Amino acid sequence: MKPCFSDKYIKAEKITLIEEENIVSDDKEVAKIFCEFFGNIVKNLDIAMPTQFLQYSENISNPVEKAIKKYENHPSIIEITKTMKNAKCFSFNEIDQDYIIKEIDGLDKSKACQESDIPIEIIKENKNIFAQFLYIYINLNIRKSIFPSELKKADVRPIFKKDSRTEKSNYRPISILPNISKIFERCLFDQLSTFFDDVLSPLQCGFRKGYNAQYCLITLVEKCKSVLDKGGQFGTLLTDLSKAFDCLPHDLLIAKLNAYGLAKNALSLIDSYLSNRKHRVKIDLDYSPWGDIKCSVPQGSILGPLLFNVFICDLFMFMPNQNIANYADDNTPYSAKANMNEVILDLQHSGEVLFSWLKNNCMKANADKSHLLLSQTEQINTQIYGEDIINTKCEKLLGVKIDSRLRFDDHVESLCKKANQKLSALTRLSTLMSFDQRRLIMNAFITSHFSYCPLVWMLHSRKLNERINKIHERSLRLVYEDYVSSYNELLVIDNSLTVHEKNLQKLMIEIYKVKNGYAPTIMNNLFEVVDLPYNLRDDIKIKSQNVRTVFYGTESLLFLGPKLWNRLPNNYKSAVSLSEFKYKIRNWKCDNCPCRLCKKYIPQLGFI
Repeated sequence: MKPCFSDKYIKAEKITLIEEENIVSDDKEVAKIFCEFFGNIVKNLDIAMPTQFLQYSENISNPVEKAIKKYENHPSIIEITKTMKNAKCFSFNEIDQDYIIKEIDGLDKSKACQESDIPIEIIKENKNIFAQFLYIYINLNIRKSIFPSELKKADVRPIFKKDSRTEKSNYRPISILPNISKIFERCLFDQLSTFFDDVLSPLQCGFRKGYNAQYCLITLVEKCKSVLDKGGQFGTLLTDLSKAFDCLPHDLLIAKLNAYGLAKNALSLIDSYLSNRKHRVKIDLDYSPWGDIKCSVPQGSILGPLLFNVFICDLFMFMPNQNIANYADDNTPYSAKANMNEVILDLQHSGEVLFSWLKNNCMKANADKSHLLLSQTEQINTQIYGEDIINTKCEKLLGVKIDSRLRFDDHVESLCKKANQKLSALTRLSTLMSFDQRRLIMNAFITSHFSYCPLVWMLHSRKLNERINKIHERSLRLVYEDYVSSYNELLVIDNSLTVHEKNLQKLMIEIYKVKNGYAPTIMNNLFEVVDLPYNLRDDIKIKSQNVRTVFYGTESLLFLGPKLWNRLPNNYKSAVSLSEFKYKIRNWKCDNCPCRLCKKYIPQLGFI
């Protein structure tokens, strides 16, 4: 039944490649082809560092000192050094056994392991013994500034992405690292992430605790709606990068870490972690020979994503007005101005800065694959970084379809289509399932489609809201085998709420985070907390926005969020923790919600 419901179902198929017009089906030969391809991705992309920034010194043998000297005139290093004038010096500290036991307890048994690796179950069952050994082993290597070579060997499995299955470039590598490596990496990650918490830009939303794709999109959409409400225009430039994680040069990363304030012993440990890494590709039961990894952050690692964030952090020091939506390697400059000419000029400047930074930092930008999305639907041809770009009416960004009017009709339509497909499968197979199985399928594969970044698109049309409710109603009828009760009665039976009511609760949770200091900076900049000059039960309010239009004013989170929060009963607001607030609000319904979807329509009277 799994293929009927899950898009992520992977059917075990033999991989056959076409290489130089020859069909290759032998597993060992296929594994060898993939190993060479994954190890030479950067060479295939033909990326070169601009030589005007480089300084070579053949007399320096230490790789860390050589990297620092090589890039001391690089624009990124100069900008970081200027910004980090009073930076503290960072070194890795040794750890205790209690910390190691805690990390062993956090290992996930469901994660894949290397065939020759110690199973996680055995490590967990004998954690006290392993903790004693790892305490000595990890601290010794921290003192020596060495990451052991045996922990740098990865087993790689190629996973198909899209298009032709016979083309090697249509597969992505998934690395499996030794379990001991994960514990060592976590020790380094926790210390390094604490140091960089205040250094990373608040606009960086990928690979950070508390920063998700929804925050990135909300910031973009709400800022654009705010300007559209005032009669202005907006535009976004969606960029495309090739193998961003694989292009990252190790020596430039070391030079950047030095500029941020890492001590020489910490730099040596990171350099040891990155250098001399090896991988082999596994196809079925056959392995390729070991191959070298000369670039990139390690795929499937714990420390790798943090190092990537550090590498691109200085990009935001160059961006004008800080108007860029970032999530990992997705960088989308946007502009909201009084007229379209100003928007185009702003995007052209931002695009030039972005593509220039990418070139200087050995990132491969596909300028010919960039897309322009403008609030003006008429076709506009503009040139950015030497490439002609024509605007489109709808583009997909971080899994959400954004249209030129910011109405999200296309996105919600696609969600309904996917949910309907899963609902059809449940209809065919429901008689073979128990009640618990049917309800699990409904929550996991049907209603879950409406839970990704819901605050971005929740203020859609009433027509689409009715369609979502109809899908939910049909799902509940199948689960409970009840074809008589109304939708509201089914919701009571299921002890659940409509999708829109759940979204209103999620909005209140985000406002609670802002009010009580749990939200990331990117959200604090959107919602303004106001301290009242007089004492009330709730002496802190969220400032309401003054709006002019319905589509972009009242139908925005900046308007709706404060309105709902200020109407929320004080017994909800008085929750002393986020978990308590979530528990209290889970059954809350707003009886006087001002949004269009909650208003009732009476013929010849309108919405009330």
